[in-house]
Amino acid sequence: MGKTISIKQGLDIRLAGTPSADLGQVDQSERITLYPTELVGLKPRLQVKEGDKVSRGSVLFYNKRCEAFKFRSPAAGTVEQIVLGPRRSLQAIVINTQGGGTTEELRKFSADELRAASKEEVLSALMDSGLVSLFQLRPFSRPVIADDNLPKSIFVNGMNNAPFRCDANVVVNGREADFQAGLNALTRITEGTVHLCLGADASDSLKGASNVEVSTFTGAHPSGNTSTHIHHLDPIAPGDFVWAISVQNVVSIGEFFLNGTIPSHKTIVAGGLGLNESARKHYVCPIGAPLSQVFASELAEGENRIIQGDVFSGSAVDAGSSVAYTGNTYTVIPEDRERHFMGWLNPGFNLFSTYRAFFSGVIGKDREWSNVGTSRRGSLRSMVATGFYDQYVPLNIMVDFLVRACIANDTDEAIKLGVLETDPEDFALCSVVCPSKTDFSARVRSMLNLIEEEGF
Repeated sequence: MGKTISIKQGLDIRLAGTPSADLGQVDQSERITLYPTELVGLKPRLQVKEGDKVSRGSVLFYNKRCEAFKFRSPAAGTVEQIVLGPRRSLQAIVINTQGGGTTEELRKFSADELRAASKEEVLSALMDSGLVSLFQLRPFSRPVIADDNLPKSIFVNGMNNAPFRCDANVVVNGREADFQAGLNALTRITEGTVHLCLGADASDSLKGASNVEVSTFTGAHPSGNTSTHIHHLDPIAPGDFVWAISVQNVVSIGEFFLNGTIPSHKTIVAGGLGLNESARKHYVCPIGAPLSQVFASELAEGENRIIQGDVFSGSAVDAGSSVAYTGNTYTVIPEDRERHFMGWLNPGFNLFSTYRAFFSGVIGKDREWSNVGTSRRGSLRSMVATGFYDQYVPLNIMVDFLVRACIANDTDEAIKLGVLETDPEDFALCSVVCPSKTDFSARVRSMLNLIEEEGF
């Protein structure tokens, strides 16, 4: 067993609507939709056109910047629609799965073959299958879509403790062989260590993983963020690259290597007060399945916002969209457009707050919040440097000065202050508690994009 690290900074916000550990099964849908826009930085060259028959495993497109990377279909059927955006950018591919089709088999590895495989064999298989895009490249926090930034180490996140994140215990239960095979594959593509980072409630199946270094993190959110794990276990130095991946995606990679076929299903979770209680749970569903088939028919009365990801760092999606290729968390909360009498003059017994300006900031620390919606509760204001935000980011950085450098587009200063060690999600909690309503994550995201474009 590896280290146990206790994180002191952070804040847990207990939102009502927590999903259960129950696992629902979603049938194969009549059509699936894939969004190449999820793969940031990709320059796709289509290999199919509308009306083409495709197998499960057929190449749909490849990356013009790295032709070894191919994206393959997770289902068989007919290409029903190809959606193009501005300047003919590829936005979506819709595949009608009625009538079924064949499955294209790629190279299959036995457990023993996988443990002895070379780096070139494993990396080539991940690139050819497109599954290498399930990794996040750090720094820059974008999907891996080329083979030019190999990792010094790999971090597997099995404990993300933002509200309503997918439970790694549920994902691995019954799929231990796939999970271990995925971990074994990861050990072949890095000269360094594969770190499996878990919470205190991890199951024996997770804790008993072999060929990796298992570490336990305790404390409030964001103790479960990958940046926190990297910072304490193997910090990123200039010129270093680290790959990060979730337990769910490790399972998918293990399934691919053991079976030789592109995974067609994944485990997701849906929670929040915007869903009926019976729908707040985990699901095994087809990749690209319509949300209406999975849970959108279970939306609570009234206007709701569907968020792909958690409430801190997710993005709003339409109820008519489909299950993402890379993400596995959906949060549904009520839209809050109500005007509040007295505004900030209200005593605030029932308002979420971390400040003593409201009574709830004193008495609501361990409370479960059922009235947190989408309202910003105030207008945008200029950011004021207070040093207040450092208590919510468990990294050795000065948040105020770093974000100010990002706002000013000062790349040199931002790099000196440690922006390359971070991910936009690390600052989401700062945005939640910020009295100036500053979107810290968006500022950091823009800076990381700028640094990657200009080089460093």
